[in-house]
Amino acid sequence: MTPALESPVEPVIVADVGGTFARVALAEIRPGQPPQLHGLRRYSCAGFASLAAILADFIAVTARPVDTAVVAIAGLLEGDHLVNTNLAWPVSVAATRAEAGLRSLALINDFEAVAYAIPCVQPDTLVALNGEPGNESSPWPALVLGPGTGLGAALRFQGGDQPVLASEAGHAALTAGNALELEILRQMQQRWEHVDQERILSGSGLMNLYPCLCGIRGVAPRWQSTEALIAAAHAGEDVLAVETLEVFSAWLGSLAGDLAITFGARSVYLAGGISTRIAPFLHAGGFRARFLAKGVMSRVLAQVPVWRVEHGELGMLGAAVWHAARRERAVA
Repeated sequence: MTPALESPVEPVIVADVGGTFARVALAEIRPGQPPQLHGLRRYSCAGFASLAAILADFIAVTARPVDTAVVAIAGLLEGDHLVNTNLAWPVSVAATRAEAGLRSLALINDFEAVAYAIPCVQPDTLVALNGEPGNESSPWPALVLGPGTGLGAALRFQGGDQPVLASEAGHAALTAGNALELEILRQMQQRWEHVDQERILSGSGLMNLYPCLCGIRGVAPRWQSTEALIAAAHAGEDVLAVETLEVFSAWLGSLAGDLAITFGARSVYLAGGISTRIAPFLHAGGFRARFLAKGVMSRVLAQVPVWRVEHGELGMLGAAVWHAARRERAVA
């Protein structure tokens, strides 16, 4: 008998690039199997002159020859250029491809990539915020939402040629749901003509929210960075730091409920770096209470499971899934 041929393995560089850090890995893609990631490296974006410099550094330390890359990156691609307010440098697809020495380079929205990865998420990486894993009849469409340096959102459908709807929901106008949020929004409107969701519901947004609350409570701010603020809240050493994360979590829950209603989502996946770092506050109850506080739609949302995803490689995994799906369509 002739031995069966092994499935061809295609190596692809995959990256997840945010405003602060970039993570890069080598993905091995086999037909019909989930991608496997190897050689993960983490880069500080501020420490490199460009995205091309990061990719070139990764290529230099990678033993295998590879000339194809897919980058999940915060922002919206307009022609050759990326529109983003949180990155340390401008990004041109053509220039990045040439400077990194790549044959092929694709840029996709970071939360579009996260949404592509959702079918590959294992149950043991899901922590319930509303409902329980496995109880839903059908999870599609699934809303993917998450605060990091900015605020990302996308919608994942069950299948089809375009199973993901990317969005820039983080740049939609911020809305308030109670008197305190109205006062915070009023203060923010004195600083910016357009106050979008990211002004509060992001890592940098925490440092807008905190001084607003300090001003309202008549207390001088103590913390000058997101890291210090979150650490103080976890330690319980500052009442205003704790209140900041409580208000943030509840406000994020309200937005998640609004988007779930808007898109008719049957499940919600909460990702993003901030979600992991403030997990106890998200699980304290404020997030779920505001997620459900939608009037006549509350009973509907009670049936929508909301999960916090404890998986740090979703962006890179999704970039690999996106590439595999694109390749399958090309040969079909």
